[in-house]
Parts: sequence; C-alpha cells; structure tokens
Amino acid sequence: MRQHLVAIASGVVFAVGLGIAGMTRPEKVIGFLDFGGQWDPSLALVMVGAIGVNAAVWWGVARHREKPVYGESFEVPPAGIIDWRLVVGAVVFGLGWGLGGYCPGPAVSSSLVAGHGVPIFVAAMLGGMWLAKRI
Repeated sequence: MRQHLVAIASGVVFAVGLGIAGMTRPEKVIGFLDFGGQWDPSLALVMVGAIGVNAAVWWGVARHREKPVYGESFEVPPAGIIDWRLVVGAVVFGLGWGLGGYCPGPAVSSSLVAGHGVPIFVAAMLGGMWLAKRI
C-alpha cells in the first residue's frame, strides 16, 4: 500500500510541475521546438532543473544504496542497447511530440482539462504503444 501511495504522490508532484512549467500547453512546447522562428528556451531551463535534481539525488543518495526503497534492484540498461527499434521509435516519438505539441506525460496530465484534441492525441499515443508491442 505504501508503495502505491508513493507512486501516486510522485505522479501528482510530476503533473503539477508539468503544469507550472507550461509543458501542458502545446504552444509552449512547439515554441521550444521552433528553432527557425520565435524560439522559446524556457523549457530548456525546466529540463536542466530536472536533470540537476535527478543528478543530486542519484549522486547524493541513490548510488550509495544496494537497492531502491520500493524495488528489488536498480535497472541500468546494458551498453550497446541502441538498435534500429530504439532509433525508429525515438524518431516517431519526436515527430509526434513536435507535431502535436505534447509529450506523453503532459498529454495524460492535461487530457481531462484540455480541449478535444488532447484525448485524441492520448488515444493515438496509446494505439502507437499497443502497435509497438506487436511489431
């Protein structure tokens, strides 16, 4: 039960952070990806902040632990795991993000309060995930 509460609390904090950062607004995301026009670098600060917090927690706490608090082991991908499926998936993900203006996390967190296009995006995203499992 405690593990589920931690997961829910983490998800809520993540969703609130996405909203505060503006990542739930497609025009903000598209502005960040518009290098040839009116580029908006503010989301880069969000990414740098997130990387900084993650690095601080990893180097200060997590790397000294034998296992996660709510897990059996840390999952570290092996070297050489980059293959054609990963590259093609990353390209398709980037195209969907750039065209739709939503990354999966912000799309899910704003799907209940945003316009009609967001649930369509989330449905297409889930369909893509389903299809990827079958390929």
